[in-house]
Amino acid sequence: MLIPCLACESRFGPDEYFRACSDYNRGMDLVSWTCPRCGNRDDLRVLPGELGFGYPHRGRFDVHARVRVPGLRRHRGDLRLDISLDRASWHVHTRLRQPA
Repeated sequence: MLIPCLACESRFGPDEYFRACSDYNRGMDLVSWTCPRCGNRDDLRVLPGELGFGYPHRGRFDVHARVRVPGLRRHRGDLRLDISLDRASWHVHTRLRQPA
């Protein structure tokens, strides 16, 4: 299973793809991902069996493109999102914002 970057069309194995996730926004239920090859940054929603790509719009996230990832599972924690596929798992933590 290879997961594509929607900008440069490079493909990554699940471990390389999910290790490139850097931040979980629990309020919007979004994960930030930066392509290791081209540097493009995407926000995505991890859904059961797929990844949803789109844009924030009117206080919510509208999914416009979906990439099927059979067997993909998720579990929301207080300050992280746990992603699992087969026997592998990844944890994407919420980056705590510093007050201005």
